[in-house]
Amino acid sequence: MSKYAFGVDIGGTSVKMGLFDEAGNVLDKWEIPTVKDNKGSAILPDVAKSLLARMKEKGIREEELMGVGVGAPGPMDDQGTLLSGAVNLGWEPFNIPEKLGAYIKVPIKAANDANAAALGEMWQGGGKGYDSLVAVTLGTGVGGGVVVKGKILVGADGAGGEIGHVHIEDEETECCNCGNKGCLEQYTSATGIVRLAERYLAQTDVPSVLRDKRVSAKTVFDAVKAQDAAAMEIAGQFGDYLGKGLAMVSGVINPEIFVIGGGVSKAGEILLSYIEPYFRKYAFGKCKETKFALAQLGNDAGIYGAAALILL
Repeated sequence: MSKYAFGVDIGGTSVKMGLFDEAGNVLDKWEIPTVKDNKGSAILPDVAKSLLARMKEKGIREEELMGVGVGAPGPMDDQGTLLSGAVNLGWEPFNIPEKLGAYIKVPIKAANDANAAALGEMWQGGGKGYDSLVAVTLGTGVGGGVVVKGKILVGADGAGGEIGHVHIEDEETECCNCGNKGCLEQYTSATGIVRLAERYLAQTDVPSVLRDKRVSAKTVFDAVKAQDAAAMEIAGQFGDYLGKGLAMVSGVINPEIFVIGGGVSKAGEILLSYIEPYFRKYAFGKCKETKFALAQLGNDAGIYGAAALILL
């Protein structure tokens, strides 16, 4: 008898869903809107309705379904309980498997979305072949997910993997979104790279193509590829901050590999060439041998990781 699992990635705009076979092949994927009215009360019923409809369409019987894995934003324990809710969905604290299980009677597991994405990259992405990794998402902010010996590390309060808020700079005067100052996110996110660039360009008169266009993480690394001296200096600052931050992480977690994803990672391998030398400079002992790779699953990492909660 064939066996299947669903992976569900709940985001603020849409809910991504995937149907997987037990070997980890994605057979189908689709999205539905995230309806956040009335404190998001319709989100899980909508998910269940969509999954049941897909089962009917594909002729999948309940006994063939190994379960449903769910990734969702917010601090979450290893039982799938949102410890302080999910603000951008309107959710108060509750147990996701229990709530979703009222609508679809199969095994259900849930994890924080960043942690699920990390598990997905370990299973079928940039970290395939390793069972201990840290996934780093460089987007508007900096997110992280930690997997040790194939298990997600959630921490005491579901805040494990919040590497974007490692303190890295004592001299910072501007506040991070979290309320602290000098967080890694302030220098290595897409917006952080823009901050580094604007400060550098304001403090020097080094000629640069960046002075003639709107600065973004993409334009910075495009200029790096064109050997722009100012852009290379800015990328060096970025690499120093992120390399140092990940060296701190490696001294605690000792992962086999760091998998770098998010919008900034679209710069490609040149990004790693600026991170790795600084990481090796600051890392402890054997940690210097930690490998680096780019994420491979893109926006599908969440559904893969959610399915992996069931299939691994």
